[in-house]
Order: sequence, then structure tokens, then C-alpha cells
Amino acid sequence: MQIIENIFKVLERYGYLFIEGTKVTLEFSLIAVSGGVIFGFIIAMMKRSQFKLFGVKPLSLISGFYIEIVRGTPILLQLYLFYFWIPDALPFLHLTKFGSIALALICNSAAYVSEIIRAGIEAVDKGQMEAARCLGLSHSMAMRKIIMPQAMKNILPALCNEFIMMIKETSLASTFFAGDIMTQYNVVNGALFLVIEPLIIVGVIYFVLTFGLSKAVGAYERRIKKND
Repeated sequence: MQIIENIFKVLERYGYLFIEGTKVTLEFSLIAVSGGVIFGFIIAMMKRSQFKLFGVKPLSLISGFYIEIVRGTPILLQLYLFYFWIPDALPFLHLTKFGSIALALICNSAAYVSEIIRAGIEAVDKGQMEAARCLGLSHSMAMRKIIMPQAMKNILPALCNEFIMMIKETSLASTFFAGDIMTQYNVVNGALFLVIEPLIIVGVIYFVLTFGLSKAVGAYERRIKKND
């Protein structure tokens, strides 16, 4: 078939571009989820904070407002905001194109990761904290030694799924020609005026990445259940 022949021709001439695009996509995803875990943990702790000021929980309100704003707006809108506005609003950060997009993805991922972490912590039996406090452990030590190790069993599979979702969401970075897989598709499309063949290649790459990771996450979840 002509399509298959064209696919091999595209891979022969521009295969290196798809390899580079895959690397950039994975870099974006790793940075987004890694940064999202750090930022998301802080947001999750703020959301669970019992600190009150004039009868109001300001930390919980701020974190809740942030989560709702991020989850309630399209990620493409957030990318535009960070790409065009943040470098001017915060010039001392000296953000590059890559940095602006990565920061937007981190802030987006953090909102979802924070809820994953919060749900994982709250899934642990409350009696665990009470027992730890009765044994003389401080709240922070009980969280670090008792609660978080148990919560990680619920958190890690969900974080892996967030990484898989982020791989697909980074495709929106092609709007700014950031060098990801979809950006390379646009380059090949513009050079060869082929639409279907490069799309098939891109689709296969995304499928291999997400399918492989999904199977790995599934195997990890089964292992956890077996150990329980």
C-alpha cells in the first residue's frame, strides 16, 4: 500500500525528528509530574491544614481556590498564560520557551497531584494517627513514619497514571513549537505535505509509550494487592 511505503520513507528521512520529539515529550512529562509532586504535596498539606485565622482556614481556602481554578480551566489556556504573560510579569525568572511551558505543566499537574496525595492520606485509617500520637509521636513524625508509608500504596499508582496522562497532554505544547512529538509532526507535514503518514507514526509512538506504562502500572497495582 502507498501509505505504508510513505510511512517507511518518512521514517527513513525524518525518523530522527520523531526520536527527538519523544525525548522532549518525556522530559516535559517527567518535569511536570516531578515538580507537580513537590508543589502538589505542599498544596495537599495546605488543604488539610486546620490553621484558623478569625474563624477561617486561610491555607485551606487558598489551596482549594487554586485547585478549582486549575482544574476548571483548559490546560491550553494555562499554557498561553504562562507562555505570553508570566515571562513579562516575572522577568527575574528568565524563563525560556521550554521553561515557560514546563512551569505551566507543573502548575497544572500539581492541582491534580495534590488531590491524589490528599485522598491517599485520608484513605489511611484515622486510628493509625491516634495510635501514633498515643505512643508519643509528634504529628509530623507520625505523618512521616506511619501515615505516608501506608498512603504511598494508594498514591504511587495514581501518580503513574498522572504521568501517562501528562504524556498525552504535552501534545498541546506543539502550539508553541516546543520540540515535542506533535511539533515534529508539524515539521514533517510542512516538509513533505503528508498528513496521514506522520500522524500514524505519532499515534504509534504515543500508543507504545502509554500502553507500556499502563501495563507497568497495572502490574505494580497487582503486586501491591498481592502483598496486602
